[in-house]
Amino acid sequence: MVVGAHDLSVAGPLAQRSFEDLGTPLHEVTFCVLDLETTGGSTIDSFITEIGAVKVQGGEVIGTFQTLVDPGAAIPPSIVLLTGITQSMVINAPRIESVLPTFAEFVGDAVIVGHNVRFDLGFLDAAALRLDYRKFSANRSVDTVGLARRLVRDEVRNLRLATLASHFRSPTPPTHRALDDALATMHVLHSLLERAGTIGVTALEDLLNLPKARGAAEYKKIHLARDLPRRPGVYLFRDRTGDVIYVGKANNLRTRVSSYFYGDPRRSVATMLKELADVDHRVCAGDLEAAITELRLIHAHRPRHNRRSKPPRSSHWLTLTAEDHPRLSITRTVHREALLTLGPFRRRAGAELVMTGIWDAIPIRRCTGRAGSREARCAPAQMGLALCPCDGTLPVVAYQPTVELLRSAVDVEPTLLLEPLGQRIASFAEAQRFEEAAWARDRHRAVVRAIQRRRAWLALQRAGRIEAERNGERVVIDGGRLTAAWSGPDVPLLAPPAPASTENVAPSVLAQEEADVIWKWLTTTGTLLIDVSGDLSLPPGRVEALESLDLNVVSLGTTDGT
Repeated sequence: MVVGAHDLSVAGPLAQRSFEDLGTPLHEVTFCVLDLETTGGSTIDSFITEIGAVKVQGGEVIGTFQTLVDPGAAIPPSIVLLTGITQSMVINAPRIESVLPTFAEFVGDAVIVGHNVRFDLGFLDAAALRLDYRKFSANRSVDTVGLARRLVRDEVRNLRLATLASHFRSPTPPTHRALDDALATMHVLHSLLERAGTIGVTALEDLLNLPKARGAAEYKKIHLARDLPRRPGVYLFRDRTGDVIYVGKANNLRTRVSSYFYGDPRRSVATMLKELADVDHRVCAGDLEAAITELRLIHAHRPRHNRRSKPPRSSHWLTLTAEDHPRLSITRTVHREALLTLGPFRRRAGAELVMTGIWDAIPIRRCTGRAGSREARCAPAQMGLALCPCDGTLPVVAYQPTVELLRSAVDVEPTLLLEPLGQRIASFAEAQRFEEAAWARDRHRAVVRAIQRRRAWLALQRAGRIEAERNGERVVIDGGRLTAAWSGPDVPLLAPPAPASTENVAPSVLAQEEADVIWKWLTTTGTLLIDVSGDLSLPPGRVEALESLDLNVVSLGTTDGT
């Protein structure tokens, strides 16, 4: 199916579902309703004595199957009394070795239905295993006990087949004979399907998920998912006033949204569902468009239940100041004159962690005042410098190599930063100073992450316009932002290109998060690059996190604020 161009702005129209998005309609599904009689309840020492099955589609019977089976063992008197099947009735009956191939062909790929269907599938699978046949449990199955528990539990005294058959006025009462019980189960199934349709269960996929609802208090709201397509996209939960309270993405919108009503144990989800009044959606071409659309909608609406991904009210950047003796500074805004910028960071603690990591590796100036002023306070021993800029005696020309070392370490050869940090971790661990080793490890990880994000951002800026495809989703990326996405052969009208960015201009929080998602998508195996207008490459220097450290170091908590 061809999907046209999608509006990637936050104000675009919500997508409409198509007929093909509804899943497999129940009237098109072939059900095989079956029942077994056995010599006991255990598949280890009990065996099948009778098989009965009815094949139905669209409410019409299209085939029946019934046979007695010689169990090859004595039938206990209690079973004879219950079922009426005696030893003399099965003495000339075929063995399961003769019956199973024919029955397997009768069942085919139909959806197996039974009352406590696990019992029947257990005996059939045990026989199939002995005879080296495909397991019957490989078929999809529906248990009428589970459906009844969800749909009519408050209407009946128990969930036995006889009780349900009587409740729904089955023309064939269950008699503990296989075919009669299968016919009664078939009538119960059709009655339960009618009930399920009133709450929006009209497709097989919804029916299979229905028994999973474990008495959820907000289950009655599952009808809100009825009109959602089974396509990738983004869903928006709204409260009674129409405000967006949650935004999420899904590979299958209907399945994902329905899952919220199946008894999610998280308290935060229960609170959200109490406020839920409506569900909107937006169909996307694939994974990348869904992820980017989710980010943009979260930043636009700031939903109160998107706790982890909600954008911060203020961001922080780590900059190298443009002074005679530059230093690292944490700022709330981006300064274009800065010699180097890392970020944005969601919290100040993240920026401080990276700054401390750089201090551990490179003797950059740490004081906050103007070099040589009274406000400047910096110990030369801590900086690793013979002279300190604070006392005003260190010439600019002598300090400049330190600045160039930092800039080179970030953009050209990260090992200049990471190797000293790795050596600090190793020395702390060797001295059994594990808490300090853990702190150094966290700084190392924070520096790695900051450099990786900056390198990916700059690579996307230099690449310009990128056209790529993966898993049928074709996208256009310009200036590190997704500007178009579609599936199928139709080429959409492309959005105008993003404004050019220079290397000294840091991205906003949203732009950086988009770039992170895009870079991960582009570098995933299976992505096909169709066209690149610029140079899509990273600097040659490698940026790697520490993969193995002393167990005592790794097991300590993290202070990473990124």
